[in-house]
Amino acid sequence: MSARPARGGGRWVTVPPERVHPWIDGFAARHGPFSATGDSQVVRLLAADGAVAELHVPFPPMTPPGPPHVTRLVSHASAERRVGVFLVRLGGYAAGVFHGSSLVASKVGSRLVQGRTAAGGWSQQRFARRRSKQAAQAFDDAVETAVRVLTPYLGELDGVVLGGDRRAVDALRPDRRLAPLLALEAEPFLVVPDPRLAVLRDTPATFRAVRVRVIDPP
Repeated sequence: MSARPARGGGRWVTVPPERVHPWIDGFAARHGPFSATGDSQVVRLLAADGAVAELHVPFPPMTPPGPPHVTRLVSHASAERRVGVFLVRLGGYAAGVFHGSSLVASKVGSRLVQGRTAAGGWSQQRFARRRSKQAAQAFDDAVETAVRVLTPYLGELDGVVLGGDRRAVDALRPDRRLAPLLALEAEPFLVVPDPRLAVLRDTPATFRAVRVRVIDPP
């Protein structure tokens, strides 16, 4: 589990699916009995001492919503979904299909994109054109890889999780080849280093987790 400050107050805690029930038990032990409310997107726990835990449903909506909220959330979070993952950074990319935490199909690649230069004049302009061409080729390779790996599973996917660098991913969004995959886009966006195979294999720990916003009592 990991924690980071939440905008607007409190902190975000990332809880693996198999740890959601124990985490809620711990919340009750620390803050006292709680009442649970919620809908298809969020389950909200209000403890006796005023502490609040907002558990965001992974791969919403949770169906059917309603009580018993905690039981339904645990069951929903623990489901073995088929999820596509597409990671992109300038010069590197990875695409994979997971069943639960198991990687069932993948391809990882890279293409040289030169770094920036401090040179000026015509030399800098030539370099900028060459770098732009390299980036375009790298992004085209990334899109082709995502389509090749993920499209055969399109009818089975519960969602497609994107990651890498936001600017790189945003640069690819207008590509029509990605439209069927982007229609299945699911949170969270995975900010990761170079999209190598080991990085791809580790992504279920984040995209399967339940994100909890904890607000301590006043």
